[in-house]
Amino acid sequence: MPGRRTLFYFGDGTTLDSDDWGFDTRAVRGGQVRTSEGEQSEPIIASSSFVFDNAAQAAARFGGQECGNIYSRFTNPTVRVFERRLAALEGGERCIATSSGMSAILATCMALLKAGDHIVSSHSIFGTTVGLFNNILVKFGIMTSFVPLTDYAAWQAAIRSETRFLFLETPSNPLTEIADLARLAALAHEKGLLLIVDNCFCTPALQRPFEYGADLVIHSATKYIDGQGRCIGGAVIGPEALVGEGIFNFLRTAGPTMSPFNAWVFLKGLETLSIRMRAHSDNALRLAEALERHPAVERVYYPGLPSHPQHDLARRQQSGFGGIVSFVVRGGREPAWRLIDTTRVFSITANLGDTKSTITHPATTTHSRLTPEERIQAGIGEGLIRISVGIEESADLIRDLDRGLAQL
Repeated sequence: MPGRRTLFYFGDGTTLDSDDWGFDTRAVRGGQVRTSEGEQSEPIIASSSFVFDNAAQAAARFGGQECGNIYSRFTNPTVRVFERRLAALEGGERCIATSSGMSAILATCMALLKAGDHIVSSHSIFGTTVGLFNNILVKFGIMTSFVPLTDYAAWQAAIRSETRFLFLETPSNPLTEIADLARLAALAHEKGLLLIVDNCFCTPALQRPFEYGADLVIHSATKYIDGQGRCIGGAVIGPEALVGEGIFNFLRTAGPTMSPFNAWVFLKGLETLSIRMRAHSDNALRLAEALERHPAVERVYYPGLPSHPQHDLARRQQSGFGGIVSFVVRGGREPAWRLIDTTRVFSITANLGDTKSTITHPATTTHSRLTPEERIQAGIGEGLIRISVGIEESADLIRDLDRGLAQL
């Protein structure tokens, strides 16, 4: 996103270019403007509406002539701090916070698309996103073509005159495939399209898609941004012309709004984001290496392993490999379920990005609503297990899996 800058807000309201300050400083300090109370921690402004000085100010704010708070469906001070801070971390001009990661994707589609438009998407995306594209957007006359994430000829061949954007996750869910963002950005811009990247697995602590030409970045703040599995939320980051106008106007009218309390929780999550992402990555690499050596494991998917097909690309494009490890056990569903059920440290839940390690069977949970054919296209087999590696002792995690693997 060359030339696009986000202001860094200090507690006293002064601003400087965000690039003048390091990532961790922005993560702790960015976005806050202190109230007259002089608070150190950002306050939760739990108010549905806001009082105007007079009728003229009310008219000016509703008419857009004056900036300021109106109604918490679309203007809330706590939510605004979170938006400014995340924009500063990603390097985007504007951020709009939403009630969930899926509502961030929905808001983007509804704001940017119309009947007759077309999306080209990777096969390797969250199962619910596939459902949104295939089962909901199609009702509005918006069609989607799915292609293998790393087959760049397929991306190019799928583009039509009605195509408006390319959509992907990298690393992908759950096989951790890595897309060459610069290559896809060049293809999109050559065709006059947008490149939209779901950066949920890496967060800006490990990957900044704007640096490789992305036009919009989407987050499920529920995951690593929160980091402790407490709240649901999402965000869209990008240029003012796209985010501050179209997507904000959709939010203002349709109301997939982030609550002030959730925004405050996410702000606390951002303060420790880079520390946690390094810990997740370190633990995940140790776990992936141990799994790759185990005879009961057929294959391990983790970008930090030299055996990963996009290992070198991940090294160039990311500053860390992330906390998601997927692997295939021999024998299919029955041994996969048996292994999951023997674990004691891992939580059996489909959520990810938590300080607590979680384990799930994608074919029957996160991707269960896909057709069998769609699961095959996405590489979701019955023996596949996905782990979101937390920040417990890695030796304990390895021992917990070893006990179950020994019984297979």
